[in-house]
Amino acid sequence: MEIEDVKISRKKPVFPVGSGLLKYLKMYQRDSKLPLAYSDLLQFDETVPVIDKNGVDTYWEIPLYPQHVQDHLYDQLKIVYAELKASGNTRIVQHKVIERIEFCAFGNTKPFRIKIVNRLNDVYDYFYIKQADASRIYGLELEEILSPNQVNYLYDRDTLVEEHIVGIPGDVFSKSRMYSPDYNQTRIAKEFVKFNERCVISLLGDMRAYNFVMQITPDFDDFQFRIRAIDFDQQFYEGNIKVYMPQFFKENYPYVKLSMDHLTEKTVLQYQQEERSSIVHRVRSERHRIKDLRDASKTQQLSTEENIIKLREAHAQVYEDSQYLNCQSMTDIIERNVKNVIRSVQL
Repeated sequence: MEIEDVKISRKKPVFPVGSGLLKYLKMYQRDSKLPLAYSDLLQFDETVPVIDKNGVDTYWEIPLYPQHVQDHLYDQLKIVYAELKASGNTRIVQHKVIERIEFCAFGNTKPFRIKIVNRLNDVYDYFYIKQADASRIYGLELEEILSPNQVNYLYDRDTLVEEHIVGIPGDVFSKSRMYSPDYNQTRIAKEFVKFNERCVISLLGDMRAYNFVMQITPDFDDFQFRIRAIDFDQQFYEGNIKVYMPQFFKENYPYVKLSMDHLTEKTVLQYQQEERSSIVHRVRSERHRIKDLRDASKTQQLSTEENIIKLREAHAQVYEDSQYLNCQSMTDIIERNVKNVIRSVQL
């Protein structure tokens, strides 16, 4: 594995949802009629920065709304939460209150993070409201289909609502928890190899440590680890093939070093093959859905012609497969990736 400072586009454009993708979202019940839109949350006058307990800027801000606007937004946000969690059954929010809204101008989709609290026991949850970006939606769908993880989100007009993904931020985990004597470092390294393989195949880019979380599950006398992506803004947009390989980001060096220290070339290949086999199983069980998603992409702009050409040429060279040169879209490249995975598993 290698490390370098991979450069990516800071400002990827937000692609509107096209007719093909909208039809797909309706078919798979991802669409909804929400009581508010993303633009409604932009009615704030000013913001206050959110500082963590160590005095460090988190890049999140608390927007300050006029009181009458805030009260109205809070009522509507509870309904949005009920739509996301219980198909609109508002009984689940009878004892819940919106504690605060946070805004991040740093991300491509400039998300709002909503904290909702049960006033009976102080148990809280988060959810996110973002600008609807077609490439991000494709990333969420591919995560649902090709990874072992499930995602929960809703789309309405220009608005995307996403469930909070629980876990320890990857950068925080690598600094403070990775080398705990309670944890088997080989298991962590194994999961990073598998995560790297999923990103490569599904063209999920910019998986720096702060864009994924580590989920830890106790299991008999050990712990299981699962890395989950939490940011899909760079789904198959860039032309640089290394953007889709987490091993190349300097922010992931602790994970790369752990893999180099605890895994051999033979075990790395074994774990890659295990992940490919899992992906093949998921593709076969979801073959109709992935076909519908591919068909939806045919009428949807998701990147630039320059990036598509650059990426397909890189794939043809790296994998010694000239068939990549026939790819006309980013989803064509993913389809070729999946076909090669199926072929490698059958060998």
